[in-house]
Amino acid sequence: MLWIKDHLLALVEQYGVIALFFSITLETLGLPLPGESALIASSAAAGAGKLSIWHVVTAAYFAAVLGDNVGYLIGRRYGKVVILRHGERIGITHDKYARAEEITAKYGPFMVIAARFIVLLRQLNGLVAGSTGMHWAKFLIANLIGAAFWVGLWSTLAYKLGHDASIVPWVWHHLSLVAMVVIPALLLMIALLYWRVRRRNPDITEM
Repeated sequence: MLWIKDHLLALVEQYGVIALFFSITLETLGLPLPGESALIASSAAAGAGKLSIWHVVTAAYFAAVLGDNVGYLIGRRYGKVVILRHGERIGITHDKYARAEEITAKYGPFMVIAARFIVLLRQLNGLVAGSTGMHWAKFLIANLIGAAFWVGLWSTLAYKLGHDASIVPWVWHHLSLVAMVVIPALLLMIALLYWRVRRRNPDITEM
C-alpha cells in the first residue's frame, strides 16, 4: 500500500483516468486501495496540464457510484453473513454491527452521504447499506449526492493547487487536518437538514 501511495502520481500519469476509475471502484467494494489518494493525484495532474479535469471528475464520479452500487447488491445478498463471520478481523463486532443496523435504519441516507469522507465507511458503505436492507432508491440518491460532494471537494482542491506538483505530498500530509474540518462541517449540515425534515414532517420515523 505504501508503495502504491508513493508512486501513485507516476501510475496516474502512465495510465490516466483508467487507473483512477479502477482504484476508486475497487476501493468502494471494500478493497484496501487508495481511491481518495488517486483522486487527489489525478486532479493535481490535471491542474498541471497532464490530464483533463473533466475526464478525472467523470471517471471518479461514475467509479464511486458504480462501486457502491455493486457493493450494495453484494451486501443485499451476502453482506450480513460475510460481515458477521469475518468482521471481527477488522474490528467489526456483533455489537457494533447491531448498532450500525440501528443507525442505518434511522439515518441511512444521511449516513451514506457522510460515510463517503470516512475511510472504513467509504469502503463498506454499499455493503452495509445493502445488508441492512436500505431501500435501493434511497441509497442511490444519497450515493449520488455523497459522491458529488466527495469528488467535487477533492478534485477542486487538488486541481486548484495542482499547478505546482509539489502540492500533492502536501495535501496527503495534511489530509487528516483537512478532514478534521470537512467531516464535522458535513455532519453538521446533514444533522441540520435532518432536523428540518423532521420538524416539517414530525410523523416521519425513518429516512
